[in-house]
Amino acid sequence: MAKAHIEIEPTHVGGGAIASINNIVARIVAVFAASGLSVIGAGAVVGISTAKAVILAGTLGVATVVEKLARGFLDDGKLTVDEINAAFSAVDKKSAK
Repeated sequence: MAKAHIEIEPTHVGGGAIASINNIVARIVAVFAASGLSVIGAGAVVGISTAKAVILAGTLGVATVVEKLARGFLDDGKLTVDEINAAFSAVDKKSAK
């Protein structure tokens, strides 16, 4: 009799913590880039240099994600995959909700 192999997606950060941390850090960098690059040129309209506008927007995007991750962790001491995805989708305006 053949055995079926079923892969179960992890539901919380723990077993593959290093992979999860790497994933979160890479996604935070992507949030910074997406948030920062979205304001190029907008800073000039209000008299802020492009570099300052990019840094400000990127930092605010990252702060939003870190706050949501922290709140998810404070709830029960664990971060589930759903909590992580929800934190990142909060700053992704083009994600399907």
